[in-house]
Amino acid sequence: MSRTTAPTTRYLDVTGGRIAYDDTEQGDGAPVVLLPGMLDSRAAYRHLRPLLVAAGRRVITMDLRGFGDSSIVWDDYSPAAIAADVLALLDHLGIGRAVLAGNSYTGATVVKAAGDAPERVAGIVLLDAFVENLPPNALQRAMFGVMGKLLVHSPAFWGLYHRRMAYPTAKPADFDAYVDGLVAAMRTPGRKTATRGQVRGDSAPVGWTAAVRCPALVVMGSKDPDFPKPEVVADRQAAALNARKVMIEGAGHYPMADHPQATADALLGFLAELA
Repeated sequence: MSRTTAPTTRYLDVTGGRIAYDDTEQGDGAPVVLLPGMLDSRAAYRHLRPLLVAAGRRVITMDLRGFGDSSIVWDDYSPAAIAADVLALLDHLGIGRAVLAGNSYTGATVVKAAGDAPERVAGIVLLDAFVENLPPNALQRAMFGVMGKLLVHSPAFWGLYHRRMAYPTAKPADFDAYVDGLVAAMRTPGRKTATRGQVRGDSAPVGWTAAVRCPALVVMGSKDPDFPKPEVVADRQAAALNARKVMIEGAGHYPMADHPQATADALLGFLAELA
C-alpha cells in the first residue's frame, strides 16, 4: 500500500472462510483498524496508511469477505457478518481495544461492532458511510435496484463509476491502474456471488447507532456523488452518534485516496482526543 514498502499479507481462518489482513504491529495508542468499502480491498487505504504509520500509529487493514485476498465464497457478506470478523481479528491479534474506521459499506460494520462489543471498541470513524442516510424516494429505490444489477453483471460499470463520479476533483497518481485492478478483480471466477452478496447487504441501517457509546468521528467528502446532500447525511450521523463531523472540501466517496492528508489530519486529531 505504501509506494515504498508493501505490507505482508496475513490470514485468519474464521467460520466459513479466510480473512486477509496486514498489521504494522507497533505504534502508540489504540490500534487503528481500517475497513474498505463495497467491492474494494484493503489497498483502498494505500495512501492513508503510510501517513498514519508515519505519525506513530499501529495500523491494521483488513480485506472483506469475498474481496481482496480474502476467500471469495461465503454464506453471508453483510456488514454485520464483517463486524464479527473484525472482532475475531482483534482476538487473534490479542488487541483489547481498537479504533475502527469504515468506508462506505463498512460504516455500518464499525457501528455494529461498537454496539455489540463496546468493551472492545475505543472509538469509531465513519468515512463517507451510509449509516442513518436520508430515506430514499421511489425513484431512488428503483435506481439502486438497477445499479445493483449492473454491478453484479457488468464489472465495467464499476470502473465507469470510479472514473466518472467517485473522484470529482482529484485522483491519486495510481488511479487508472487501481481502477483497472478493481474491475479485473470483479471478473475473478466466483466473484459475482460475492458482489451479489454485498449489494444485498444492509449498508444503510437506521437505528444501529443507538447502541454506540464510544466516541465517534464522521468524515464526509463535500462532493460525494453517492449522496444528494452529503453534509445533511453527515449531520444526521453526527447527531445520532454524538460525534464530531469533518467535511473534506472537494473530496468524493473515497477521501482516503483523493484527499489522504486531509483525511489523516482528521483521524489523527480524533485519535489525539481519545488519548
